[in-house]
Amino acid sequence: MSDQQTLALRSAVASPLTGQLARFAVVGASNTALTWCLFALSTAAGVWYPAAAAGAFAAGAVNSYTLNRVWTFRAGAFHPRTLGRYVVVQLLGMAMNVGLVVALVEGAGAHRLLAQLIAIPLVSVLSFGLSRNWAFAR
Repeated sequence: MSDQQTLALRSAVASPLTGQLARFAVVGASNTALTWCLFALSTAAGVWYPAAAAGAFAAGAVNSYTLNRVWTFRAGAFHPRTLGRYVVVQLLGMAMNVGLVVALVEGAGAHRLLAQLIAIPLVSVLSFGLSRNWAFAR
């Protein structure tokens, strides 16, 4: 690797975007585990899978708000405007999540747990972009 390539790699690793993306991924991993476990428990208890997906997503959003505000985006003290924007991002994410799960189960014949595992990372990309550039933007 050349010195120029090494310098470019170090700059990319040290960039604010890279750090935010890494922290968002850690928060996302905890939310994914929480969301998937709650979804699995809810559906095992007989909750209709779209309702279980929405409820599990909402629980993950509550966990995510504080961790992303304080740690990922370092957005400072609580502010109602930030919370309002975050709620909009999460509602869009929830709608996309439920829509994808239903489409994969009903349209593609996927098992509901697999459908949820597929939906989560796709929704995460949307959520990161909107969170970084709008909900927690300075």
